[in-house]
Amino acid sequence: MVQMNRRRFLKRTAAATAGSCLAMSSFGHLMPCVRGANEQIRVAVAGIRGQGWGHVGRFQSQAGVKVVALCDPDSEILGNRVAEFKTQYGVGDDDVKGYTDIRKVLDRDDVDVLVTAAPNHWHALMTVWACQAGKHVYVEKPVSHSIWEGRKMVEAARKYDRLVQAGTQQRSCPAVQEAARDLQAGKYGKVLWVHCSRLNARATIGKVTEPQPVPANIDYNLWAGPAPMTPVMRQSFHYDWHWQWNWGDGEMANWGVHYLDDLHHLLGWKDVPNKVVAAGNRFAWDDNGQTPNMHLALMYYDDLPVVVDIRNLPDPLGRGGKEGAVYLGRRDGNYIQCEHASVRLSRSGGGAYDLDGKRIHQYKGDGGGAHTGNFIAALRSGRRQDLAADIEGAHQSTVICHLANIAWRVGRETPAEQVRESMKGCEDATNALAHIQEQLQGNGVDLTKRPFVSGPMLTYDRKTERFTGAGARRANRYIKSSFREPFVIRDSI
Repeated sequence: MVQMNRRRFLKRTAAATAGSCLAMSSFGHLMPCVRGANEQIRVAVAGIRGQGWGHVGRFQSQAGVKVVALCDPDSEILGNRVAEFKTQYGVGDDDVKGYTDIRKVLDRDDVDVLVTAAPNHWHALMTVWACQAGKHVYVEKPVSHSIWEGRKMVEAARKYDRLVQAGTQQRSCPAVQEAARDLQAGKYGKVLWVHCSRLNARATIGKVTEPQPVPANIDYNLWAGPAPMTPVMRQSFHYDWHWQWNWGDGEMANWGVHYLDDLHHLLGWKDVPNKVVAAGNRFAWDDNGQTPNMHLALMYYDDLPVVVDIRNLPDPLGRGGKEGAVYLGRRDGNYIQCEHASVRLSRSGGGAYDLDGKRIHQYKGDGGGAHTGNFIAALRSGRRQDLAADIEGAHQSTVICHLANIAWRVGRETPAEQVRESMKGCEDATNALAHIQEQLQGNGVDLTKRPFVSGPMLTYDRKTERFTGAGARRANRYIKSSFREPFVIRDSI
């Protein structure tokens, strides 16, 4: 199965609608709900080592929902999870099946929903294939591995009238929802600038000097899927792919995407920033990671300056210590400065503060605990507008991550003075850069020997979803991921 068969899709849709479960779609025509309002929703979960296993529990605990299939190319993880599932939920062999190949899961007519927490490079293809197979989708963040494939996810969701929810669960957080209403209503005046940060410390992933054997329990062809089957150059096969470009997107899209999605939500953006410059590097560690562990991006949403500040080193010279850094009094979240107050919000909630720094309102959050329930409720209603994190908005939020990554990847080694010059139009950006330099000093980094990598200010055309102007040729090379047959998203989905 290279591309989901259209005839098979129509057959399945006809079967799904035979039970008369119909709702009005956003396009004004009838689309199938997931079975009936009181019927069971049957779920498959792909990628079950970490976050995916959490999703198994969250979906299984929803009323009227049953997890019926688990999928992972690691046969050891798969076998253990299937056995654990049977024990934990008291079910038999016929109640849950294990698969190493996602295509066999999507061939099942009795699966209504695919939940995917597979590695980043699989998110788009699984989503497109699932939509073509008549499944609705819950896809983990970052929803895509490139800008082009993210757009294909939106196209597939719309073409096949599927509901696709992103795993950016803070969309369902009451603190973010309330703050978004206040900011968009102008309660605190015009937004002047924004600082979005995630300043946590991580450890090096270590270094190997020759390819490592793929564990015998992993089907590397199925694990790599659309990505290249290049030699494994990392000590730990699982998770540390996050820091290698063939499969991951660095901390910018691993953790930064949560707060960038919040920002997209809070300010009611209908699109993405149209200018970006970035600086950073993989400092202090001599390892097999490729993505920056200190990454500062200055973006402009038209005239609004937005600083995105992602760091993975400790701060021995500052308040953060071994846990990371503290800047603007915060370790992570969004600091939104308005004319009359600032809004400071992270996963646990936050508040609004007057110009003297006194808190004038508290935003109470729960991290988005109702996100799974929101998806199920939208499936019951058949209404795309009921989704808290529809794929269109999630695509745009993920594009912001890709913009920051691309702006760094097109860069060259650059003296700190030149980096400062490129960001001089935004005081917060130059202040953050100075703070990063102090933090690097505390980690023993000599910027004359290990300098920043930085590129030109890039201009992004929102309509064509491509770069234009200075640096565009190099930047546009990263718009689309490479694909490996038969794991391909076609131009026409």
